[in-house]
Amino acid sequence: MTLIAQLPKPVSRLACAILAAGGRPVLVGGAVRDHLLGIVPKDFDIESYGLPVKALMTAIESVAKVHGVGKSFGVLKAKIDGMEIDVSLPRRERKVGQGHRGFEVDHDHGMSFAEAALRRDFTINAIGMDLGTGELLDHWGGCADLQAGIIRHVSNAFDEDPLRVLRACQFAARFGFSIAGDTLAKCRSLQAELFTLSTERIWEEFKKLLLKSQQPSVGLLAMEATGALALFPELAKLRGATHNPAAHPEGDVWTHNNLVLDACAAICKEGKLTDNETLELMLAALCHDLGKPATATLIDGVWRNPGHEFAGDVPTRALLAKMGCPPSMVERISKLVREHGQPLQLWRQNLSQAVTDGTIRRLALRVPILPLCRLALADFRGRTAAEALGPCPMVDWLQERAAGLGVVEKPPNPILRGRDLQSLGLKSGPELGVLLKAAFEAQLDGEFNDLPGAIAWARFWV
Repeated sequence: MTLIAQLPKPVSRLACAILAAGGRPVLVGGAVRDHLLGIVPKDFDIESYGLPVKALMTAIESVAKVHGVGKSFGVLKAKIDGMEIDVSLPRRERKVGQGHRGFEVDHDHGMSFAEAALRRDFTINAIGMDLGTGELLDHWGGCADLQAGIIRHVSNAFDEDPLRVLRACQFAARFGFSIAGDTLAKCRSLQAELFTLSTERIWEEFKKLLLKSQQPSVGLLAMEATGALALFPELAKLRGATHNPAAHPEGDVWTHNNLVLDACAAICKEGKLTDNETLELMLAALCHDLGKPATATLIDGVWRNPGHEFAGDVPTRALLAKMGCPPSMVERISKLVREHGQPLQLWRQNLSQAVTDGTIRRLALRVPILPLCRLALADFRGRTAAEALGPCPMVDWLQERAAGLGVVEKPPNPILRGRDLQSLGLKSGPELGVLLKAAFEAQLDGEFNDLPGAIAWARFWV
């Protein structure tokens, strides 16, 4: 099926309105690229030629509501039948300062598509489709690079926005493409400018890398190759960091971390997790061993990393802050990082001394069990040791124990409430709070599991 035939009706209506006004609507960017890759496009951007901005606005307003929020950059947001479509004029940009706002912009509706495409970041994103004729417009070799799996800059305009370095990395991860040598060189030359990027822009690129990639490790390796890893020293410290070679024959902590990230992406896909669930788990996988470099210790001739889980809390928070991760998400990710060793530690302990139900319940209070088990599974699979290909006994054991206690999906809630104690004659005050706390501890230890049992327990102490 041709891309023209796949266009949503709002896009077709908008294109027809521009054509009727004497303009030339060209579909640009990701929609054309994705279609050529066999991916169903989700976002549609139109570049309009032949109409000055006022005439273009009039044409759009005949079928849609127009928001001129990006009008100074020649971008109009059209909303039609609930769908938002960006319509832009071709433009020239001149770098006059640092960062993505350091530009002077000139709109020119008479510009050729070939010239306008020069400001695009990569050749694979510089392909257009004339919505009047269906003609594919490819002046800079984008189709050839798509077939070859290469990310290549279009022109020297690439140097004008350092975010393009991170975009190169996320496209490499999403599509499994390699970055052209001369583009790598340009990326490395922009390393200093990377530090001018806002956390909001960094966050958007990292989200795409983690959510849209089957092998996100490709993006991390691309960051290493482009010099973008300098933005994230917490990750850079994993290179060459040591841990137990018997447990990790794959190599240093950096290598293991990348394997865990890929394993985690597969687990998220298998489990059909939501984007938010996936993002939190992927970031926990990314951060899970950040405490290893600081805790590497030679014990009886073997490199080990005692306490690396809790030692990872500070670098995790620092890394996520640099990425622009929302604070509420940081807290949940940090919990997973601090507790990620618990499935293995408790399973080993249980082999010699039974782990109590109270221990499992208290773990569920500190961290959600299901994401913890998924992270532990990714950690287990992210190795080249022979057992990593088989079942994961510690995760299976913890999930079975937690399921038996009803705490896989949610933590235990206190059964005994203040009103229950008041019905027994206890008045509000510090004593009531102390007794409620003691009651919850008794509940966690299994001394009662329903309200009648809780009341009986309380009668003994009141």
